[in-house]
Amino acid sequence: MADAPGAVRRAAGSGEQLSGGGRFALTARILAVNILPLLFLGGGLFYLDSYRTQLVNERFKLARIEAQITAEALAGASRARQEALLVQIGKEQRMRLRLFDTRGRLTADSFALAEPAFRFNDITDDDWEQRFARWLDRTVDTIVAAEPVKDYREPESEDADAWPELARARELGLSQVRLYDWVDGTPVITAAVPVGLQGATLLTVRNAVDITESVRAARSTLGVAVLLVMAASALLSLFLARTIVTPLRLLARAAVRVKQGREREVEVPRLPQRRDEIGLLARAVSDMTTALRGRIDAVDSFAADVAHEIKNPLASLRSAIDTLPRVEDPALRAQLIAIATHDLRRIDRLVTEISAASRVDAEISRAKLETVDMAELFANLIRSREDRGLNAGRRLVLDAAPGARLKVMGVPTQLERVAENLIDNAVSFSPPEGTVTIAIRTGSRQVVTEVTDEGPGIAADAREAVFRRFHSDRPEGESFGNHSGLGLAIGRAIAEAHDGALVADARPDGAPGACLRLTLPAAP
Repeated sequence: MADAPGAVRRAAGSGEQLSGGGRFALTARILAVNILPLLFLGGGLFYLDSYRTQLVNERFKLARIEAQITAEALAGASRARQEALLVQIGKEQRMRLRLFDTRGRLTADSFALAEPAFRFNDITDDDWEQRFARWLDRTVDTIVAAEPVKDYREPESEDADAWPELARARELGLSQVRLYDWVDGTPVITAAVPVGLQGATLLTVRNAVDITESVRAARSTLGVAVLLVMAASALLSLFLARTIVTPLRLLARAAVRVKQGREREVEVPRLPQRRDEIGLLARAVSDMTTALRGRIDAVDSFAADVAHEIKNPLASLRSAIDTLPRVEDPALRAQLIAIATHDLRRIDRLVTEISAASRVDAEISRAKLETVDMAELFANLIRSREDRGLNAGRRLVLDAAPGARLKVMGVPTQLERVAENLIDNAVSFSPPEGTVTIAIRTGSRQVVTEVTDEGPGIAADAREAVFRRFHSDRPEGESFGNHSGLGLAIGRAIAEAHDGALVADARPDGAPGACLRLTLPAAP
């Protein structure tokens, strides 16, 4: 089939829509790769901080209960019994216990009475793992904006007033609990509680190293989880690189070769197995390349056809003009002038039709689609032709289904041009006083218009040839050059630009004549 100039051709697969299961496939993958690790990491940081806070709060309650129970056991006991209890409880609970008299002087210390139940960590002997763990502790505290805690220091004075919690416990007569931090980040919890009613006080000190160990163990578990997530993220990234970057590179290389124009038959990969956005892009680029080649070939062929068609009337005009000065016979001169005038009109008609054919695609691409009633369009056109006397005695009959919705979306001026060309063609082939019938029906989401005449008809093997540019097989007796042979070619170009079709066929009723069938998508 020959292409009309400027026609919009649709390659196979160009009608794919962004619908179905693959529409958000790439979006879901990208979100999974980028958001999942961040959620794990961010949630883990808050989890560790809340976990540590929960452990410290539970230990506060335990420290207060232990101090109160110990104070009740010490109240009323003899001095020897008190010292024995301090040593026993200190070893069993891994605490340091100090007992102060009514005047706030230290009277007993479990670490002085026996071997210390625990020792604070000396950070100067720590290895790189412990130093790295302390750095992580400080980093997490900074990220979650943890409240600063005072460092634990043994006071130089042995009086109760050196301990703020003891001072408040003596003043209020209630137990007091306070949190400190050792230099390695380990929580140190102190509890001060009155002993009996005479004003003595007890101070317990617990090195809560188990809290630090629990938090660091949880961090290790979280770290493993984060590493696993990051590994999964890396694998997914590689998968995306393979599923996205590789086909995009193939498309880019093919596009570059098409741009350079050095390889006429560059095959743009269509990736038929891809049902996502990449596959749609590949098929769109392939279709675009096919359409581009078709337009280049159409322009090439059109330019050659135009040159050939214009040369004929130009040669005739040149011959008439060259002969005219040497002819003395008035009748022959008049005949030469008539030939020259006819050739000029023919050239003017050719230039006008060629200009219209070359502008079809550009005009449609710039125009705004409107709802066009095909029955109303043909009715107005029939009245206009009758008023202007363009039907040359032929009768035009409009047969539109009553009450049917015969509207399409298109450019009104272009659709009117198609209708004008179809009627012109039918009128020119119909005998004098013949009838041209325009039947408009609705099909499967389509509006079908059939223009039939009573002429000689079109042979089956010539029904595609009539749509070739400059093809003209006119009835006998019609003046040569009255038709450019572009009317039906322009009509098909406009129909295809509207996602429709224009074909030639025999009359549906079997009578002599031709039927030109215009099919356009119905308006929604």
